[in-house]
Amino acid sequence: MASNNGGPWGNGPRGGGDRDGGGDDRRGPGDRRPEGGSQIPEIDEIVKKGQERLRVLMGGRGGGNRPNGGGTGGPSGPAFTRGTVGLVALGVVGLWLFSSFYTVKPEEQSVELFLGKYSSTGGPGLNFAPWPFVTAEVLPVTREQTEAIGVGGASGRNDDGLMLTTDENIVDIDFEVVWNISDPAMFLFNLRDARQTIRAVSESAMREVIARSELAPILNRDRAVIADTVQELIQNTLNSYDAGVNIVRLNLDKADPPREVIDAFREVQAAEQKRDTLQRQADAYANQALAGARGEAAQLLEEAEGYRAQVVNEASGEASRFSAVLGEYEKAPEVTRKRLYLETMEEVLGRVDKIILDNNVAGGDGQGVVPYLPLNELRRSTTGGSN
Repeated sequence: MASNNGGPWGNGPRGGGDRDGGGDDRRGPGDRRPEGGSQIPEIDEIVKKGQERLRVLMGGRGGGNRPNGGGTGGPSGPAFTRGTVGLVALGVVGLWLFSSFYTVKPEEQSVELFLGKYSSTGGPGLNFAPWPFVTAEVLPVTREQTEAIGVGGASGRNDDGLMLTTDENIVDIDFEVVWNISDPAMFLFNLRDARQTIRAVSESAMREVIARSELAPILNRDRAVIADTVQELIQNTLNSYDAGVNIVRLNLDKADPPREVIDAFREVQAAEQKRDTLQRQADAYANQALAGARGEAAQLLEEAEGYRAQVVNEASGEASRFSAVLGEYEKAPEVTRKRLYLETMEEVLGRVDKIILDNNVAGGDGQGVVPYLPLNELRRSTTGGSN
């Protein structure tokens, strides 16, 4: 039997016979070999080799030469042994464990669902949820999230922050709401769109508080009070929804009049400040004048009261003195009359300049007095010069 040097096509070298030793060298158009003498393997042989390798991997026997010399055998099919089943089961268990264990970061919490219904809340660390009956939703609970409302808000509309005050003025409010998740289960099941709900509740609460306030306090001194009030109102509203959301803080970034009327508003503010200044100056002058008038009135009242008391006391004293003299007069009329006469003369003569001449001295005719010696005038002159 001739050697098979032609490869899988069974053709020998040029001029040689075929596989059966015949001399027919005829080949069809498809039997032409590539140049250079290389041989292309058949597709059936490649498939057979792949099947052989698969059978070996699956624990089957290869299809090599049989002991009876019958040549290459046909495919015997994959053989599933106990080892193969064990490997498959081990892979399935590993895949199930990989799908059931999950990790929760320190800033997160998980919500476990048993057949779609809330079961429990998982903490940080490695957690086990037997898939596919139990699934887990991991939520960031400590991460602060921000909702900006107003001109700088996410909606991009310029009229989001325009709000009406109680004194019929318009104010442009720009604020941020900082929040996080307090209860993952409530947050997951009770809110369909958490961010949109928080934005709507925040804007509504701010409009309610602004509608109860006047414009001037909003622009000047009541920003902190308004921020605290709005934060409390937002939190109470979300709690009534069982939203599981905690409002961390509210940042009131801007509270100004609209850009279209800001110049006129500034003129009005300047006029109001000037009015307040003039009113304070008038109040100060009025208080000063009123205080001075009240002081003078009090002084006159005190002087009149003192004069009245003095007159009353003097009259009371004179009346008491007269009563005492009357009592003495009734006891001794002559003595009392002479005493009153002497006291009256003493009082009258004590106020006039006088010279007393005694007729009994120097013959009793008063000729012993030197008439030209003005003793009283000299004494008055001396007293006036000393003063």
